Amino acid sequence: MSSNQLLYLSRADVEAVGLDVKTIINLLEEAFRAKGAGQVEMPPKPGIHTQPDAFIHAMPAYIPPMGSAGLKWVGGYPANQELGLPYISGLLVLNDIETGLPYAIMDCTWITAFRTGAATALAARYLARPDSQTVGILACGVEGRTNLEALAALFPIQRVYAYDIRPEAQQLYVGEMSVKLGIEVIGVDNPKQAVVDSDLVVTAGPIFKRPRPSIMKDWLKPGGFASAVDFDSYWHPDALAQMDKLITDDLAQFYYYKEIGYFQQTPDPYAEVGELVVGAKMGRESDGERTMAINLGLAIEDMAVAPEIYRRAKTLGLGTLLSL
Repeated sequence: MSSNQLLYLSRADVEAVGLDVKTIINLLEEAFRAKGAGQVEMPPKPGIHTQPDAFIHAMPAYIPPMGSAGLKWVGGYPANQELGLPYISGLLVLNDIETGLPYAIMDCTWITAFRTGAATALAARYLARPDSQTVGILACGVEGRTNLEALAALFPIQRVYAYDIRPEAQQLYVGEMSVKLGIEVIGVDNPKQAVVDSDLVVTAGPIFKRPRPSIMKDWLKPGGFASAVDFDSYWHPDALAQMDKLITDDLAQFYYYKEIGYFQQTPDPYAEVGELVVGAKMGRESDGERTMAINLGLAIEDMAVAPEIYRRAKTLGLGTLLSL
């Protein structure tokens, strides 16, 4: 590695690497195993907020067992969708663990989308019934796609119920995902239809500090698993209270968010993902348990995936060398 150069990977470069979702899930499991063993350095992510319900966060992390260190500078702006711009955007920097020198900068949009979906699937590996066959997707955007792809990599998915407040987005999703995954994808008229018959449910809309509940008590059936990618934005407190096990990816960050106004009516988590991976806490223990993951999105997930993107990009000759 040159001491005065770094590799820049555009979004197109990152996508061209073609890293498969099952590999991403396994990389995240390795990172959470290290976290569960107390082997990572990851301070709570500071942020700035230039618009209502928007954020720009700095997300640093070091994973010694994976030899990975760096930072993601990422923004999430819900109103961007009305402008034809991505909700999530930003850059990711990798640093050499021996010298501290940056050796790669890459677009973080693709990585954020797929590691988020992979985090849902990893949680489901420990909390969902292995024979889960039906999925409810609420919000048919980028995360609605990557979460379904990740779940389909681990579970024998046969049918998907898809709902979005924008009919055109729902229709596009149904067409694209049924062809891409070769499974039945059905558009439904309301959130309840997407939830009540599903073994696995993913809500993937914008995040709101003041929730806008659309999923009610008893909708998630006994034995169901839910992933609230969008915090508790769309789950009624009575529905959250029904969960037999509610987990998150990082308790410290969960309680930090609670201090600043999020999760005011959400039960305290039972465990972290890392505790399930290392066996410190039990995952699903019976077929009838209702379980939920509220993953906040951690820098270790990005730092688990980005070095593999970098290694494969170098092998493929992708990217542009820049001088420091």
